Amino acid sequence: MRSLIVTGGAGFIGSNFVRFILNNSDIHIVNLDRLTYAGNLDSLQSCESNSHYTFEKGDICDSGFVKNLLTEYQPDAIIHFAAESHVDRSIDGPATFIQTNINGSFNLLENAKQYWSSLEDTMKAQFRFIHISTDEVYGSLGPSGYFTEETPYAPNSPYSASKAAADHLARAYYHTYGLPTIITNCSNNYGPYHFPEKLIPLMLLNALEGKPLPVYGNGRNVRDWLYVEDHCRAVLRVLEKGKPGEKYNIGGRNEKTNLEIVHTLCDILDQKRPRVDGRSYREQIAFVSDRPGHDLRYAIDAAKIERELGWVPAETFETGIVKTVDWYLANLDWCRRVTDGSYRRERLGSGK
Repeated sequence: MRSLIVTGGAGFIGSNFVRFILNNSDIHIVNLDRLTYAGNLDSLQSCESNSHYTFEKGDICDSGFVKNLLTEYQPDAIIHFAAESHVDRSIDGPATFIQTNINGSFNLLENAKQYWSSLEDTMKAQFRFIHISTDEVYGSLGPSGYFTEETPYAPNSPYSASKAAADHLARAYYHTYGLPTIITNCSNNYGPYHFPEKLIPLMLLNALEGKPLPVYGNGRNVRDWLYVEDHCRAVLRVLEKGKPGEKYNIGGRNEKTNLEIVHTLCDILDQKRPRVDGRSYREQIAFVSDRPGHDLRYAIDAAKIERELGWVPAETFETGIVKTVDWYLANLDWCRRVTDGSYRRERLGSGK
């Protein structure tokens, strides 16, 4: 494989994937990102001097731009991370989610189909379109059971509904046109470079700044947690060995309630960065009104990707969460630049 186009490569999971590929292969990465609030080139400073890395600022909804990019770089695959992904934002303003997650994915698929159709047989057989999705498309689980690849879709937020629509489009382009698409549905990711509006970095930064730690409802909502580099390894395995037309659930087998997550973070900070008054960070926990349509439980059955592709997570939650806290404690300047918006002012115009 010679080159990949990675959409959303300046986001949390995308930037981790870009760094992972550049550190572990000779594949050329073309990072396509519009640099919205969650796209941060500060996360990729270590890649800028790498001859196997190119950044292209652009919008996946811009058909002409996407077509020209495919013509110029002739990629062997598209890894489609780009998405609006914050549930609360989708509740407040769903239109952006429809535009990016549905229309943008359609535009990518349509241009990928045309590009793929023009390839010689050898390259055509090698090409892949990997669509990165979420376990939230399956809806909410009760206290037992797991999401499998056969679980019916039942999205409960504008975000998950928009991702479900994109999943259906990716599936349809395989069955209708033969475009070699593969869908992955992952559980909650955590790790370095996570945008600070998400649960783990938000709690860490609020704790260190002496602010309340807001927990929705009673904190009993359950999520399965996956260390982001394990997710990157899984996507690479899907790219290398996945079967077109298939979908693979990617999970960490780490079910935790939101309150358990917050307690764990407080306990680690109590050890690594104690409060000056000697009291526990747990005292900063504040329960707040639950958000609309808050799914009770997500849990991934990752048996298929483990069985068919030989992928298993390398990190337990206990090892991954300590690595995550250590990274944030060592990179508080990055967090400051993200939260005050200075990274956008200084680096928004960066190009190739």
